[in-house]
Amino acid sequence: MNTQNNQTIYNFSTSFCELQGFSKCFKAYADFFAGEYVLDGGIGFNSNSGYTYIALENGICICSMLGADVEYLITNIETGEETFFDNHEEAEDLLSTLNG
Repeated sequence: MNTQNNQTIYNFSTSFCELQGFSKCFKAYADFFAGEYVLDGGIGFNSNSGYTYIALENGICICSMLGADVEYLITNIETGEETFFDNHEEAEDLLSTLNG
């Protein structure tokens, strides 16, 4: 497990919703993906969509829209199609299908 992974958070703001979103994303990371590598530049806030996110090297992006419950995003690299899931198991299942 890599315990020395420094990250920069992009477009960080101190708004209540963004802080709530980051809090929920980090909790999901700690609960389900501890030790999974976070992509360089993979923590941030997308001001166009309103999502805070943590993008993992395994292909899953943990997201929260304006502080709502987390969603797990899988992007099909071949088609560009994005699929959101309410739980990490479903996201991991699709990811294994796409990579399989």
